[in-house]
Amino acid sequence: MTEELILPDEPQTPPPAEPPAPPPPVEPDDDSLAAYAQRAYLEYALSVVKGRALPDVCDGQKPVQRRILYSMERMGLGYSGNTAAKPVKSARVVGDVLGKYHPHGDSAAYDALVRMAQDFSQRYPLIDGQGNFGSRDGDGAAAMRYTEARLAKITGLLLDEIDQGTVDFIPNYDGSFEEPRQLPARLPFVLLNGASGIAVGLATEIPSHNLREVADACVALVKNPKLSDEDLFTLVPGPDYPGGGQIISTSSDIADAYRSGRGSLKVRARWKIEELARGQWQLVVNELPPGVSSQKVLEEIEELTNPKLKAGKKALTQDQNQLKQTVLAVLDGVRDESSKDAAVRLVFEPKTSRTLQQELITTLLAHTSLETSSSINMTMVGLDGKPIQKSLRQMLLEWVSFRQTTITRRSQHRLQKVLDRIHILEGRQLVLLNIDEVIAIIRQSDEPKAALIARFNLSDRQAEDILEIRLRQLARLEAIKIEQELKELREEQGKLEDILGSEATLRRLMVKEIEADAKTFADARRTLIQAEKKAVAEVKVVDEPVTVVVSQKGWVRARTGHGHEAGGFAFKAGDGLYGTFECRTVDTLIVFGSNGRVYSVPVSALPGARGDGQPITTLIDLESGTQPLHYFAGPANAALLLSGSGGYGFIATVENMVSRQKGGKAFLNLGEGETICAPSHAAFTSGSQALAPATHVACASTGGRILTFDIGELKQMEKGGRGLMLIDLEAKDTLAGAVAYTRSIKIEGIGRGGKERDETLEIRSLNNARAARGRKGKAADLGFKPNRVTRVE
Repeated sequence: MTEELILPDEPQTPPPAEPPAPPPPVEPDDDSLAAYAQRAYLEYALSVVKGRALPDVCDGQKPVQRRILYSMERMGLGYSGNTAAKPVKSARVVGDVLGKYHPHGDSAAYDALVRMAQDFSQRYPLIDGQGNFGSRDGDGAAAMRYTEARLAKITGLLLDEIDQGTVDFIPNYDGSFEEPRQLPARLPFVLLNGASGIAVGLATEIPSHNLREVADACVALVKNPKLSDEDLFTLVPGPDYPGGGQIISTSSDIADAYRSGRGSLKVRARWKIEELARGQWQLVVNELPPGVSSQKVLEEIEELTNPKLKAGKKALTQDQNQLKQTVLAVLDGVRDESSKDAAVRLVFEPKTSRTLQQELITTLLAHTSLETSSSINMTMVGLDGKPIQKSLRQMLLEWVSFRQTTITRRSQHRLQKVLDRIHILEGRQLVLLNIDEVIAIIRQSDEPKAALIARFNLSDRQAEDILEIRLRQLARLEAIKIEQELKELREEQGKLEDILGSEATLRRLMVKEIEADAKTFADARRTLIQAEKKAVAEVKVVDEPVTVVVSQKGWVRARTGHGHEAGGFAFKAGDGLYGTFECRTVDTLIVFGSNGRVYSVPVSALPGARGDGQPITTLIDLESGTQPLHYFAGPANAALLLSGSGGYGFIATVENMVSRQKGGKAFLNLGEGETICAPSHAAFTSGSQALAPATHVACASTGGRILTFDIGELKQMEKGGRGLMLIDLEAKDTLAGAVAYTRSIKIEGIGRGGKERDETLEIRSLNNARAARGRKGKAADLGFKPNRVTRVE
């Protein structure tokens, strides 16, 4: 047996250890606490999702709403023909609902009843309430002992067919009563009135729609289930809110929300201008967006014109003062003149009669809830009993399928009734033809029922009916009535069998019923759909030249004019100059954070140059642990070369980096441990010749390698990102900087003894390092370690 020799200069490398096998998943024992908790929570979640928060696609009702409507129908609070029932106290309705069907608190039932009676909450209220049922300003309804309720006439579309075998009934919570699983809705109320709710892990926000438009869409889908999306969205152009208002989103945005079942629409109030005497005028808002009340708008105006100090502040912020001045410059006063005759009437008085009407309107829309967003999240319990987000087409098709099923079940139920009645009448007809013999059998037989069955070949049901018939029904006139009724019943039997045997006949009947209901209950659209641009309040700024001064520790200020000597600026002890930027008051200061986010501050918002300025951290919202690294101030069309220490970069304009949020926006993707290099001004994309467009890019690594290439090899990225590889860095080497240049550049760094040094390279020297983008470049004998590269004009 021989041993393997190991040479001293070739150390033995042990084989890599295999990673330990992951432990098998622990299955909770059925009797364990974990299994019990998991099972109990899932049951609770399912109960909330299906038993409380989400509507059903079939009838559009949540369980509590369905129970209230069914209970009121059983109490006789609906319509009999055109005659409405007398209303009863809401407390009586709530007590009946809780005692029979809804095992929850009385507030849950009463709140649901109140909402179904509010014409500002539901497009088509299902309950006719009498008394104080609240207002859109947030006023609550009176206690249930003070209000009365009965079913609205339109609720008949939900309840009229309840006893015609159309839906299943299930036991209530204690098994003593039965309640319907769904209501036999004749129209898709899930769209007509919408719904709002929050469940466990799910939420829904379905806007209301116009009955005529939804009915037309249903008819179109019944006739052609493959109707195109474009045709469907033409029939249902958008939501129709109870309070009116205007949808300013584009038709494509609305269509996208309908296709996916989720989206957000921009909505705004509607107003009119009322001319007064002596050239005066006032702005009157008479329709508000959904979820917005007059009280809310008044509170927002009060906060704008009389702002409160923020927590921890001793004075109003610059933004608060600016907003206050902006609003007070155009608005003199506001009052709420809403009344019984005018549900919404907010009057805004301009500062003077010379105030531009559009300026006042834009200011109000931009700073208050007169213009807001309305979300769409069409999550509901589907035909299969599963809660899921559905598109408009899916919702309508599922309802059409449900309606087809209810008509089929209604027809089968009615056919059974008709056949049973025909069977009874045929037995009576036979009796009338043999009346004397029947009477003799009944008088003489000990078992007349069996004798009748044997003699006339009757069924048990017919024989029982004959024995119970009254003598007055044996008159000759009764025979004529039986003949007429039989004729009518057999005609109805034929129609019902045709409906059940022909899908085309069933669809024609469905269309006829939908159109009849739409004709009865349809009304005009309330919400105007007209695309408009989102209102943006522009602060008027005098366009004049300024110089933005930024210190190394992030203090910023703006000095009027150009041509200032950098040495003339004073700073706090221990601070120094980062850079100066000659620009204009209408330009923007861009701040580059260490986390790759970019922040924007209008130059007009910077403090003057009398003092040391203001910390940039007070003008933007930096994330915890983030530091501002670099700055640039210039116009929106200024193009910058952005790069990271990992050697990647791209071109972007200031316009791409501007954000309305003080928290900025993510723009540069950095690898682990990478930092942002100083941005380099490459060119103006249009409209200015103050800077010659850069033609090349120079990259310098901390290891002293330089690479130059044509700037056309880079690409512009409007949404930011990581960019393209600028230079192929060696191991443990990073990018000191990348600069866009035309003639020469300056490289700065640290030499021996920590002394700052710099070197200016002209175009001849730079041409020696010319290669394609992404190469290693050429080693330069600089004598120091580069840490920054700048352009020399």
